[in-house]
Amino acid sequence: MTIAQKRPANPRLSNSFISGLQKQLSELIPPAIALAIFLTIWQLFAFTPGATLPGPIQVIQDTWVLILWPFYDRGGLDKGLFWQILASLQRVAISYTLAAIVGIGLGVLIGVNKTMSKALDPIIQLLRTVPPLAWVPISLAALRQNEPAALFVIFITAIWPILINTAVGVTQIPEDYNNVAKVLQLNRKDYFINILIPAALPYIFTGLRIAIGLAWLAIIAAEIVMSGIVGIGFFIWDAYQNNNVSEVILALVYIGVVGLVLDKMMGWLQNKILPAEQK
Repeated sequence: MTIAQKRPANPRLSNSFISGLQKQLSELIPPAIALAIFLTIWQLFAFTPGATLPGPIQVIQDTWVLILWPFYDRGGLDKGLFWQILASLQRVAISYTLAAIVGIGLGVLIGVNKTMSKALDPIIQLLRTVPPLAWVPISLAALRQNEPAALFVIFITAIWPILINTAVGVTQIPEDYNNVAKVLQLNRKDYFINILIPAALPYIFTGLRIAIGLAWLAIIAAEIVMSGIVGIGFFIWDAYQNNNVSEVILALVYIGVVGLVLDKMMGWLQNKILPAEQK
């Protein structure tokens, strides 16, 4: 086959690739510029006389071993940041799953039963305003061990937005849906599966998305004040006690990145499960 006989590239495919690349760049450039400006301002403040916090350059110089070798494990509490974050994420996964199950179940019960809603509303409003750190001494006094106490702190912090949003979603089910259920004479099981849950799903996902952020915040707070457990929160406290401020800042960056990833994952799951008209 000669050069002249070769089939030309598909112009539509090329244009689609170029337009997709341009869209990705247009979304990445603004945050990249904002990040560069932030780092520059931070570095300039670090250069000022009397500055006590290290700049980004100093942080990288002080923590390059932790950055390049996140998987090291020397036993005990001396582990790389990967294992510290993984331990925290495991605690979050356990408690968050339990909070989702209990929160959705109680939320549905409160939403469909006005008497139950009136009875439990004062207790819910009272407990949901308690900060995560305030639960730490109570959980330690009751459970006597750091690990279950940390799990309880995450659970009690994450359950409220799930419970409240689920209850609101159940009460906001359109009356037309209930009328259709009556006309079709749906039993409780069919009504729950085909009417209640699909209608309340946007509210449930709102609660789940808020709760995942609160759960991640709660585990950091709990681990900071609980000694002897592997986790990113304890890593921050240990670095602070040893005056390793650069390690604290690096851990904060990792915490923010993990929190962002968790939120994006929940948003992706929401977009996959919810019908287009409910988004």
